[in-house]
Amino acid sequence: MKRQTLASPARLLVAVGALALVTSGTSGAAQSSDGLGEVRARFETPSYFDDDAGGNADADDPAIWRNAASPNDSIVVGTLKNGGLTVFNLLGSELQRIPAPAAPAPGAEPGRFNNVDVLQGVAVGDRTVDIAVTTDRGRDRLRIYAIDPRGAQAGAQALTDITSDAAPRLFSPTEEAVDEQRTGYGMALWADPDGGAPLVVVSQRHETRLGLFRLGVDATGKVTYHPVSTVDLPAKFEIGGGTWAPCEDPGERPQVEGMVVDRTDNVLYAAQEDIGVWRIPLTTQGFGDQALVERTRQYGQPAVYDEQAGECVVTGPESPEAGEHLTADAEGLTIAYTGDGRKLVASSQGDSTFVGYRITPDGLAHLGGSRIVDGRSIDGVQESDGATVTTEPLGDQFPQGLLVVHDGQNTPESTGPDGEVRTDTNFKLIRWEAFARATGLR
Repeated sequence: MKRQTLASPARLLVAVGALALVTSGTSGAAQSSDGLGEVRARFETPSYFDDDAGGNADADDPAIWRNAASPNDSIVVGTLKNGGLTVFNLLGSELQRIPAPAAPAPGAEPGRFNNVDVLQGVAVGDRTVDIAVTTDRGRDRLRIYAIDPRGAQAGAQALTDITSDAAPRLFSPTEEAVDEQRTGYGMALWADPDGGAPLVVVSQRHETRLGLFRLGVDATGKVTYHPVSTVDLPAKFEIGGGTWAPCEDPGERPQVEGMVVDRTDNVLYAAQEDIGVWRIPLTTQGFGDQALVERTRQYGQPAVYDEQAGECVVTGPESPEAGEHLTADAEGLTIAYTGDGRKLVASSQGDSTFVGYRITPDGLAHLGGSRIVDGRSIDGVQESDGATVTTEPLGDQFPQGLLVVHDGQNTPESTGPDGEVRTDTNFKLIRWEAFARATGLR
């Protein structure tokens, strides 16, 4: 990301949430003057502050776990980077905080949790469990957690770490190379269609590489993984008779973060931040031929890195080959499975909007876009990174499904003892049907 998912019955859960958090008053959809829909969040989580007083917690990516036996007790897991993981209920109240691993030695990078995904009904040795997996970008590893089947009723025991002590590095050739932070970044879980152990697609920070890994069990019964295959997406593109490469900070290449696997046809959708969305077929042996099915508005636009300003500066007009709907960075991707087909939702971070597409055999068909705007007591969403959706009913508050998104600029602003504004992020919970109406998905 660059800044330019003790017991309480359903009725008690709702009542407690009404006291602990205030809803926006409405989750209905409207439309702005530019034709984009507008929708309001139903609930939000607490603020997470990216400073020492806040534990350097910076919200980023969510994943939803559904409690089929008691949907009101479903939970959402969210990454907080150096702040570790948060687990919250469907009212946004935090249930559990899990710290990221400490640095293994003085001067080394500590754990930093970047992206997270959830998979239910996973075979782990001789038992079946539900798991949450996160990329530890700081230490270049995956961390795997078992989800308590009680869900929200488990409270601070909702997640239990089951990662092998011998879990290998994802991309770094040595432990010393980990500190260069070209490490595991974005990720998506994939259930093996042949019934084998789950697979994980992981992107590499500051590179175009994607890796496919398979989960397994070590001699102690804990979960580890091993590499299966890699693929490198392009860093340069033929445009208008010439070659174009997106402007990046020196030494960096156009990376991927947001990813999701379409379980219907075993296809990966991957958001290369400056470029757009790739469609990549998957097999249990690796990656198929990739196709760029959506481009950002900045695709093909010339820019150069200004060392004095420390940023990229545009030097020419937009390209006629650019896309029309995504403003870089292209970030979180999630798929809604509905009665009338599959809908891909993409976070257009550069203009703080969300874009909806129908997944077709030929690629993506644009359906519409929306913003998550201020309500009476819950602010809107800016600079969103991760997003996740389920269209399964989740109890009283989300009877037709739930969308959870990261908010990169939570308000109202808070100041620290020094009078400076604190970096404040959190997650917003939105009724799926309201978002779908606003975005043209139904």
